[in-house]
Amino acid sequence: MKKTHKYIALSLLMGFNLLSCQETINNEIQISEEFKNYWYQGKAEISTYQLLQNRYGELRKGTATLIYVTEDFSPKKQVKADNTSPNNIPVLKLNSIKKFNTGIYPYSIMQSSFSPLMGEKKHALKATASIQEWCGHTFMQLNNKKNFVIDIKSYFASEGDQNISLKKSILENELWNLIRIHGDKLLPEGEINCIPSFEFLRLKHKKAQSYKAKASLKKEDSLNTFTLTYPQLKRTLTISFQHQFPYIIESWSEEITPHQPTTAKRITTKLLPYWNQNSNKFTHLRSELGL
Repeated sequence: MKKTHKYIALSLLMGFNLLSCQETINNEIQISEEFKNYWYQGKAEISTYQLLQNRYGELRKGTATLIYVTEDFSPKKQVKADNTSPNNIPVLKLNSIKKFNTGIYPYSIMQSSFSPLMGEKKHALKATASIQEWCGHTFMQLNNKKNFVIDIKSYFASEGDQNISLKKSILENELWNLIRIHGDKLLPEGEINCIPSFEFLRLKHKKAQSYKAKASLKKEDSLNTFTLTYPQLKRTLTISFQHQFPYIIESWSEEITPHQPTTAKRITTKLLPYWNQNSNKFTHLRSELGL
């Protein structure tokens, strides 16, 4: 990965405001010096988690990794920008990865979301998910245009090659970035319309659309806990994160009635320029990360 923006990002961000992902929010929050000092030091933040993933009605041991990094996004091509341009949009990107085995064969799940750090967009600019296992693989991509444009590819005949246009609503995938940018300040609360995580939609073969959900926030001494419940889907997501900047996510759980919940608990967090650490001499860092 080449971070072409890192030497200019601080000046680009000066004076720009942020908009939340909520459906009707008009609040603007200015990026703080604390935010810039943490996120623009030429490194990614890598957090690893002990994962217990419920799949096929059983819990599977595995690992989850959240990789957060700032980069420049090309609004025209809807991808990471290769070159500096005044049209680029600085974003906070999350690559969320899960690895676990189901009996003899492995699963690999990756979701990505790109949340703007300037401009007028109220939602993630893009979100994707891919799932690979021995039976085949699936892919889902959302682009934030006039509407949400969603493409789905799948080895299942009933799901493959879909192109969907949806009215914009809150994306569960973008809430993970919203927490890291704003903490608890702009998380939605109450009755909302929300598009569930792409991982859930593909694993459970659910229609890609917004569903009614109830969002709540509980503030405790050291942690805030955000809960999102979908009555129709009989699913509850809970995310616990530090209430002080940089709002590191400590754990999460996903419960789909009547099964035991999927859980993830943080092992460690490191700031690393990992794209420059692809030599064998850096392999020891995997052990330090608990991988």
